[in-house]
Amino acid sequence: MLKEKIEVPTKKSRIFLPDNLVIDSWKKLESYFEDLKNRDFNNVSDLEKWLADRSELDAVLEEDMAWRYIKMNIDTTDKSLENDFMFFVQEIEPKIAPYDNAYNQKLIASKFVDELEGAGYDIYLRGIKKSIEIYREENIPLLTELQADAQKYGAIAAQMSIEYDGKEMTLQQAAQLLKDTDRQVRQDIYQKVADRRAMEVDALNDLYNQLISKRTQVAKNAGFDNYRDYMFAAMGRFDYTAKDCFDFHNAIANEVVPATTVFEKERKQQLGYDTLKPWDSDVDAEGKSPLKPFDNGAKLLDKSITCFEKIHSYFGERLAIMKELGYLDLESKKGKAPGGFNYPLHEIGVPFIYMNAVGSQRDLVTMVHEGGHAVHSFLTRDLKLTSFKEFPSEVAELASMSMELISMDVWGEFYENEDELKRAKKDQLEGVLKTLPWVAAIDKFQHWVYENPTHTINERESKWNEIMDAFGSQHIDWSGNEGGRTNLWQKQLHLFEVPFYYIEYGMAQLGAIAVWRNYKQNPTKAIEQYMDALSLGYTKSISEIYKTAGIEFNFSQTYVKELVDFVKDELEKI
Repeated sequence: MLKEKIEVPTKKSRIFLPDNLVIDSWKKLESYFEDLKNRDFNNVSDLEKWLADRSELDAVLEEDMAWRYIKMNIDTTDKSLENDFMFFVQEIEPKIAPYDNAYNQKLIASKFVDELEGAGYDIYLRGIKKSIEIYREENIPLLTELQADAQKYGAIAAQMSIEYDGKEMTLQQAAQLLKDTDRQVRQDIYQKVADRRAMEVDALNDLYNQLISKRTQVAKNAGFDNYRDYMFAAMGRFDYTAKDCFDFHNAIANEVVPATTVFEKERKQQLGYDTLKPWDSDVDAEGKSPLKPFDNGAKLLDKSITCFEKIHSYFGERLAIMKELGYLDLESKKGKAPGGFNYPLHEIGVPFIYMNAVGSQRDLVTMVHEGGHAVHSFLTRDLKLTSFKEFPSEVAELASMSMELISMDVWGEFYENEDELKRAKKDQLEGVLKTLPWVAAIDKFQHWVYENPTHTINERESKWNEIMDAFGSQHIDWSGNEGGRTNLWQKQLHLFEVPFYYIEYGMAQLGAIAVWRNYKQNPTKAIEQYMDALSLGYTKSISEIYKTAGIEFNFSQTYVKELVDFVKDELEKI
């Protein structure tokens, strides 16, 4: 049971910056940046004090930026919130970048740097050296423009809605009706959504072209052949290469696509249709009504807290703390940007969960997914430096995707009916495998896009269709809806806002299956390993973190087959 009184964290008193600092001009920050830039080190203790002060400055700035981003996404119709966010992007961040580079060079040049002791510094310093290597002052304005341009995608997506049965609804809300057992309803909804998306195809193609052009220029400025190679450096991908990504693509095509093809064939037979159309993918194959695990955001949160508590008391208490602080915004509403995320707030050490719940099974999964990220944030809140808490996505998504699978044992809190519980678990496990081809497709698409940055829109559409032939559904008949298939990639926010951040989901999904396999064999040990691994933050390499979790960082076809076979066996047991 949860403790009657939860201890809610508060921000620690600042040591370097004033507690009452309001960031409304660069002038208020400049003296602190200059202090760090000009400070001398007489010994390793001075260096560590400098690192601590820099870490505090990072935490304060990142949390300030986070709240601007969160508030802007919650209400995209409030221009003052967008202006607050853009002020930080345009007036603060560009001035920070030169200082960060100066600090990195100052650290590496220090004669005391080799005396730094304690977990994390090796990984941290490795990243610092790479940052110095790729830094170019001429990229500062370009990166600022790119950040502003990327936000245009969310603004476009947030304004998309349809009218059905006399009601205006967001595309997230409309997606629920794609589970309706009336095929005509599904077709009508699908067509309305497709027509609405079609209205933005040209705008999104133009936006993507602008992003590709500017990103390619950033890469060229930094001395890279293409933006893909630049991003591998910028994201600190020290543990794998582009070739490993290609191996991942091939393993998914050879081992996972055949399995998901069987799912689709069975669905077509169960539905009794001659052809499977795009609007038939989400309806229950046995004609049952859509699963509805909760009615509103409040119930979603309370039930999630109970579920997490049953897995481990620490997990439940973390969500309860977030509830107490109001650090969640869960329900879909007009004007709210699409998507879901857990945003770490490094100064207080309590994250914020944002999502667009409409009462679906997918929302339940999103909640436990983001809850896994939240647990990760809490487990690393006491690490020495802010940078130690900024882990790569291959690790971050391991935390969230493992929680999706582990939590299935306690989904009875959402489903009293045993048949519905089995449906939810079956949907989850099939979804785990169905996710992998989509991840591989999006990643393969990005590699091609940035290896061929001068491509035309027609060439891009042709390449996407080629990729869909390899990784997409082998049974869905797209005739009459070819345009929807051709532009399906535009639904993926990551392509616009966080390029190359997507294959991590696939890598982490494989890791999560392995964590869950351990959990099925020994729950106590698996949870202990999971927490130990997450507690490392980014003080060890990805492979070492995975090893601490009791699993492998491996995308070979042999390993992928082993994990796919395990999931198929578990599906047979349901």
